[in-house]
Amino acid sequence: MTNPVRVAKRTLRARLRAARASIPAVDLRRNSQIICDRVAELEVFRRARGVALYWPMLERGEVDVRDLDQKARASRKLVYYPGLAPDGSPAGFRLVERLRELAARGRGFAEPLPERPLARAGDVDLVVAPALGATLAGERLGQGGGFYDVVLAALCPPARCVVVVHELQLVAQLPTEPHDRRCDVVVTERRVLHATERVL
Repeated sequence: MTNPVRVAKRTLRARLRAARASIPAVDLRRNSQIICDRVAELEVFRRARGVALYWPMLERGEVDVRDLDQKARASRKLVYYPGLAPDGSPAGFRLVERLRELAARGRGFAEPLPERPLARAGDVDLVVAPALGATLAGERLGQGGGFYDVVLAALCPPARCVVVVHELQLVAQLPTEPHDRRCDVVVTERRVLHATERVL
């Protein structure tokens, strides 16, 4: 039997991918820098000892958060990156001491070496997550692989989650399922939205 929520998600993903692809490269770079600056100003980022980032898929228009890696290391934070198991299932976040410990493995983004230490609950204070779409209340729509649903369930709480998107990726509502995880903060190039705040 067809799941109407999943059908709605597929339709929305296609629309949001097309919208993101329409953003000029110069605006993608500008937006990303503004978003990184906004995240770095958040108290949850400043106080974090361990930060989980991601290697951006620039060809897809994801927010480029590589500057946050530099900002985090400059503040002596531990930095973690996501990886997948050989079968494509989520393998969690691994500690990355140097960017050369990241390598492409044919999945479109750089992943940590499998021998790097795996983050456990309490190691990461902040997860910065990409998304195809997000609501003002912190709901996020990912690529459909379920990686962040799994890792956020394992790490949050105590970790907090900040989802970073371009402003045009904000939507009024998202089709959701019980396993979908809500994030604490949404950051775009125009604003910072805390999920606990009611935005009119």
